[in-house]
Amino acid sequence: MNDALRVALRDTGHTIESLAERVGVDPKTVSRWLLEDRIPHARHRLTAADALQKNVSDIWPDISRRRALVWFRPWQEIEREATTLRSFESMVVPGLLQTEAYARAVLAGGGLIPRSEVARLVDHRMSRQLILHREEPPLLTAVLDEAVLRRPVGGPAVMREQLLALAEASTRPHIRVHVVPSTVGEYAGVNGPFVLATAPDHRIAGYLDNQLQGQVVSEQAEIAAILAAWENVRGETLSHWQSVDLIREVAESWQ
Repeated sequence: MNDALRVALRDTGHTIESLAERVGVDPKTVSRWLLEDRIPHARHRLTAADALQKNVSDIWPDISRRRALVWFRPWQEIEREATTLRSFESMVVPGLLQTEAYARAVLAGGGLIPRSEVARLVDHRMSRQLILHREEPPLLTAVLDEAVLRRPVGGPAVMREQLLALAEASTRPHIRVHVVPSTVGEYAGVNGPFVLATAPDHRIAGYLDNQLQGQVVSEQAEIAAILAAWENVRGETLSHWQSVDLIREVAESWQ
């Protein structure tokens, strides 16, 4: 039994039926969350926690740890504690800003991941995004190459939904999105994506991705090199609001 969920229901006066109605699921589903300690879908966890006036981690502690790939866990711990995140992507929308449909298309692309694993990885990716909905979320600055906006991941409908969601996210005070326009020639971003995370104690860690698994870096020389790359790609971008306008313009082209 999920005792934390039981106590939250009691304290707020919610019943299984009223919580189910608030979240938009069948009461039997909420019963499974309670009695069988089932883990709700990411989009339902946030709504349920909000209805119960709790943080998601209060009701489903270490949820993302259960679903994370083993090699990804060190970075996930860093990401979870970060006060600022600086992300550059040349191929796809950053995972923290992906819609569920877009994430599924990315992970299923090429047929390299078994279908049974795709759903689990999509759920994990969605659960990571909860850090952006905390009371004190990290400041996220995301830089994207314009090619990301025009690559038909999942088809026109998925792309339109994704870009509109990206534009909406960009209106939040703790999220800034910048686009490197296609008119820019060679720049540091052509060498690949990366993320920089600043911890509460001001230490900086980096994350580099590849076809097999990601790499966490923390050596001073390595961080200095990634910081230099960040300054280069950030210097090539449109302003925040110019970028948002471009994202919305491209979104409308995906019909």
